[in-house]
Amino acid sequence: MAATDSYDAIVIGSGISGGWAAKELTEKGLRVLMLDRGFMVEHGEGYTYDGRPAYEVPARNQMPERLEESDYFIAKHGYVSPSNQAFYNNDRLNPYDYENGEKFYWIRPAAVGGKSLIWGRWSFRWSPDDFAANKREGIDGEWPIGYDDLVPWYSYVEKYAGISGSRENLPYLPDSEFQPPIPMNVAETWLKQRLESEFPGRKMINARVSNMTEDKPEQNRTKCQFRNQCSNGCSFGAYFSTQAVTLPAARATGRLTLRPDSVVTNLEYDPATKRVTGVRFVDAKTGQAEVVRSRIVFLCASAMASTQILLNSRAPGSDRSHFDSSGTLGRYIMDHIFRVGVSGDIPGMEEYIEYGRRPGAIYIPRFRNLGKDEGLGFSRGYGYQGGAYREPAEPEGFGASMKHGMRRYGGWKFGIGAFGECLPYEDNRISLNPDKLDRFGMPMLRFDVTFRSNELRLIADAGKEGEKMLRAAGLKNVKVKEKEHVPGDAIHEMGGARMGADPRKSVLNGWSQAHDAANLFVTDGAQMASIACVNPSLTFMALTARAADHAVAAMKAGTI
Repeated sequence: MAATDSYDAIVIGSGISGGWAAKELTEKGLRVLMLDRGFMVEHGEGYTYDGRPAYEVPARNQMPERLEESDYFIAKHGYVSPSNQAFYNNDRLNPYDYENGEKFYWIRPAAVGGKSLIWGRWSFRWSPDDFAANKREGIDGEWPIGYDDLVPWYSYVEKYAGISGSRENLPYLPDSEFQPPIPMNVAETWLKQRLESEFPGRKMINARVSNMTEDKPEQNRTKCQFRNQCSNGCSFGAYFSTQAVTLPAARATGRLTLRPDSVVTNLEYDPATKRVTGVRFVDAKTGQAEVVRSRIVFLCASAMASTQILLNSRAPGSDRSHFDSSGTLGRYIMDHIFRVGVSGDIPGMEEYIEYGRRPGAIYIPRFRNLGKDEGLGFSRGYGYQGGAYREPAEPEGFGASMKHGMRRYGGWKFGIGAFGECLPYEDNRISLNPDKLDRFGMPMLRFDVTFRSNELRLIADAGKEGEKMLRAAGLKNVKVKEKEHVPGDAIHEMGGARMGADPRKSVLNGWSQAHDAANLFVTDGAQMASIACVNPSLTFMALTARAADHAVAAMKAGTI
């Protein structure tokens, strides 16, 4: 095993958190090595199917059944298509232990850029109560920081990334530094007025997404073209991704070294000094193992992958991680519960159609248990994402009549899907299976994570309230659909190495810094002590920028 050059900092992972870590650390003068297990995807030229119509994509961009049943079994849940399958993990070559434990969908990327290439781009600030709820409700996992600690960092990353949305002045969904919102269409505008009139206090607002509505020429990025092909990669740089935003900034400093195809297996550690001394990784192409060294390490491999690396960082012959003096490592795993959808037909307005394909439409923010228990039989809440649309009429008959008929549109339809909060449970955990190793010699992850009665009651309420709202607003043929609720399915997994003020109850402190190693920072979803009900990526960005600023200041002060 070769030992290679040393750096000021090593960033493990190149997704949303890793990209921000590399940008911030290099811009602050550090020599940074970024390691990622995925293959290299260059901005623009690496997006094979960017802008391609369906007839230029294999199988007209419909996933063949034989692949659903083998390499990309997660495609059965709607995420992988031929145009973007290269960005996703090959579940046959790189499996996890899904045969034991509880059912869990671990949906992973396989490319530099990580989930920033495949994410849904919904971008929300957390509210003050999202950070306070655990303590207020007496639930294990009090946050060591609050909303005010993140306000300047939210503003910082929002201005740079580009977030579109509308200012609403809602205390439970704070506004961001917005570019102009993506407009609602005529049907959504009609529905907004009726819904808010029928349900005072509830709101239907513009989507908040990291799709720009204004150019950023200083970053060589162009506003959204309303193609809604984001999952194929966007050569315009219209949405936030590592490739379009943070990687170019880090490269521009001349202080970044990027190594793709580098599978990190564990961190080497000196218990005497309580420091990480090296990062061990395997070259995915050659199988050669190496150890690299640096003064600090930012672990940003994604919540479950980062926790797996930490769990596998242990003394020979020991089953206890160097970073688990608290006994909480691998515990308190969370994901959003969300497989409830409500839809209906909007009457009238058939003289209108919509041009373009917006990447986001509307959001109905949380209205349950706002700062107090409302006696509903569950705690926390949920929000809805969705929109109104018209589709081409269904084909009828044969020949010319069928062809001409398909030039018409069907009526307006509206659909929403709910995302609900999951509470942190100590026994929702992941662990290593020493009897099942992957092709790099790393023990596979076993998942013992389930949704409990609180989550199931919460999401059932979301279905009932969604139906009630759509019926009251005047929609017809209102239907509620509910599918199996499987943790991991929302791809918002968090926890595993949560932050906290007490080293006996947490893995990280309030700066995303390991209690057991002052030179280790974990700034992806692993650090989260609760999950809120909104998408988390914007909060990961803010926490990462904040942690990088603290780390560099500590290095300059000589405390790291």
